[in-house]
Amino acid sequence: MTNPVKEIFSGDAPPAPAALAAKVRTLAPSMTRSMQRVAEAVADDPAGCAALTVTGLAELTGTSEATVVRTARLLGYPGYRDLRLALAGLAAHQQSGRAPAVTADIAVDDPIADVVAKLAYDEQQTLADTAAGLDTVQLGAAVAAAATARRIDIYGVGASSLVGMDLAQKLLRIGLIAHAHADPHLAVTNAVQLRSGDVAIAITHSGSTGDVIEPLRVAFDRGATTVAITGRPDGPVSQYADHVLTTSTARESELRPAAMSSRTSQLLVVDCLFIGVAQRTYETAAPALAASYEALAHRHSPRNR
Repeated sequence: MTNPVKEIFSGDAPPAPAALAAKVRTLAPSMTRSMQRVAEAVADDPAGCAALTVTGLAELTGTSEATVVRTARLLGYPGYRDLRLALAGLAAHQQSGRAPAVTADIAVDDPIADVVAKLAYDEQQTLADTAAGLDTVQLGAAVAAAATARRIDIYGVGASSLVGMDLAQKLLRIGLIAHAHADPHLAVTNAVQLRSGDVAIAITHSGSTGDVIEPLRVAFDRGATTVAITGRPDGPVSQYADHVLTTSTARESELRPAAMSSRTSQLLVVDCLFIGVAQRTYETAAPALAASYEALAHRHSPRNR
C-alpha cells in the first residue's frame, strides 16, 4: 500500500470561485499572521482585491509580494494571476444575490433570536463550504472500501467521538460490522487486529490529535484501508490516511468553540459516506434497515392502556 505524505492541494485543480471563501476559512488558522492578512483581505473584499496587482495587494495588507504569492499557492492556485481570476468570479457570485461570507460573532448580550439567526447562518455556511471543498474522488474511494470491508473501526475523541458513534450506528443498521472507539487504549488494541480488507476511519478536526492518529497509524501498518476526516488536510493524520476527506468550519469565537462548528461539517461528511455505502450495498442494506425499523417500531408506538 502506497501513501506519499500529502501536501495541501498538491496536484489538485485550483478551487472554484465558490470554494475560495471556504478554503480561506479552513486554512487561515494555520497561516502566518502576514498570510492571514492577505487571506482575510481577499475573502472580505474579493471584488476590490481582484482589481489589484500583486504589488497593490501587498501594499494594502502591509505584506510583501512574496507573501501574496505564497498565500495564493497555499489556497491552491499556481500563482497570483489565477487567484485574481477566482476573486473576480467570487465577486460576481456574491453580487448575484448570495449572502455575505462573514457575519458578526455571537455576543454575550445578543437576544436569543439573534443567536438563532447567527448560528443558523454559520451552520448553513459551514455545510456549503464543506460540500464545495469535499473531494468526491476521495469520498468515492472511501465509500468503495467501506462497502466491501470485513470490519470498520472508527476513532475519535471529544466531540469527534460523538460523530464516530453516529457513523457506527448507521453502518450497523445496514448490516455492516462497525465499531466506534473513544477510548484511545481500546482503539489501539482493536487496530492491531485489523488487516487488508478492513477499514479504519479517523475523525479529528485539528488533524493532530495523538489519540486518534496512533490507532490510525497502527491500522495503516497492518494493511487496512485508512480514511481521515479532518479540517487540516496538511495535518499529521494525513500521513497515515489513504483517503482524506476535508471538512470546513465556521469561525471560532468565545461562545462558539471549534468543537461546535467542526461537528456540523463532520456529520455532513459521515452522512455522505453512509449514503454512498448504502447505495453500493443496497440489496443487503435495504432489508437490514427495514429489519431494524421493524425491531424498534414497538418502542415508538403509544402504549396500550
